[in-house]
Amino acid sequence: MVSPVSVVKNEGPKLLPFFKAICMYFALWLPTSSPSWISALVKCLPILCLWAFLLAHGTRFLLARSAARKILAGLVFSVLGDVFLVWQEDGYFSHGLLMFAVAHVLYSSAFGMRPLNPLAGVVVAFLSLLSYIILYPCLFGPFTYLVGVYVALIGLMGWRAVAGVQLANDLWTWTRLSACLGAGFFIVSDLTIAVDKFCFPVPNSRAIVMGTYYAAQMLIALSAVECQEAEASRKRG
Repeated sequence: MVSPVSVVKNEGPKLLPFFKAICMYFALWLPTSSPSWISALVKCLPILCLWAFLLAHGTRFLLARSAARKILAGLVFSVLGDVFLVWQEDGYFSHGLLMFAVAHVLYSSAFGMRPLNPLAGVVVAFLSLLSYIILYPCLFGPFTYLVGVYVALIGLMGWRAVAGVQLANDLWTWTRLSACLGAGFFIVSDLTIAVDKFCFPVPNSRAIVMGTYYAAQMLIALSAVECQEAEASRKRG
């Protein structure tokens, strides 16, 4: 099993541009009331750095790892979603929703269907249904259905991420733990967006949404690389 120290030592330097981009985003804190391509670039820059993070591991790595390719594709759709959400007040919120829905499908596929862990699926399905029931009275028009589909897809992604972490049986790797934590942060971020947009204003919602969102994407990207390290470790063993 790959140790946390090894992960930090091997992957930490490659993530420095990502952390610098996040610092830039929060330092500039450009107003959302005046959307522009500059504000879109600043918002997307951390995710673009995660593209570079995965690409830095080489073409051979990406060609050999379908999970890494799917996560990279998910990051591409996430950037498209971020751009649409910058102009969400101009009617592009549903476009952003669609882009992130595709990203969740890609992440779910990357995490795979083994182990199945149906108990985790039941728990996540219950929590997803509960979230939708809470949101439902606040939804209107096509969002009544669009949000329902989105909740189902992010729930699927969460299930596949959680399913791999079986601490009791010691059947886990840092890959799976990273994916699980990333999925959890993503759900918190998206649920905060939904409550703030459709139900009531959430204090410091933007900081909560973006902080958990960037953490989620970093952990999901890291999980793709951890897969490489863990498999190499098992082969050496």
